[in-house]
Amino acid sequence: MTSLAVGSLVWVEDPDIGWIDGEVVQVNGEDIKVLCTSGKTVVVKASNLYPKDAEAPPCGVDDMTKLAYLHEPGTYTGNILIAVNPFRKLPHLYDSHMMAQYKGAAFGELSPHPFAVADAAYRLMINEGISQSILVSGESGAGKTESTKLLMQYLAYMGGRAAAEGRTVEQQVLE
Repeated sequence: MTSLAVGSLVWVEDPDIGWIDGEVVQVNGEDIKVLCTSGKTVVVKASNLYPKDAEAPPCGVDDMTKLAYLHEPGTYTGNILIAVNPFRKLPHLYDSHMMAQYKGAAFGELSPHPFAVADAAYRLMINEGISQSILVSGESGAGKTESTKLLMQYLAYMGGRAAAEGRTVEQQVLE
């Protein structure tokens, strides 16, 4: 990221929620001190920060061409999640703690995430009795398989079924 200065709005990788926004409060060479919106202060390397579009609404944009920065990890287009494959594991972004956060949350209340899409489909299926489909598309290497696994993981979590023969519902379906 170029031209970091005190007051710059940035995205910082967070081990608990994936990404959190904040404001640069101190620049010391490559070490940047950021006050996150959560209230936490962190010091990170400049190369690990990404600019935040101050004009983008917190619930996302309806057209990705409206984004000033296209590195942002995800956004919604209506009820469609558009996510970027990070090409590496981000374990805290997809664990049971994160599933619990999305359980029952209103769509768009939390950051764009596969668990939000799965939760919305699950809620419609249970509350309205309407069959649901989730379409996962993208080019080769876009992360379709991993996204599908995450959706299934969340649905299995919501189903609350115990493991049969030592295997979870997710493992049984994936095999």
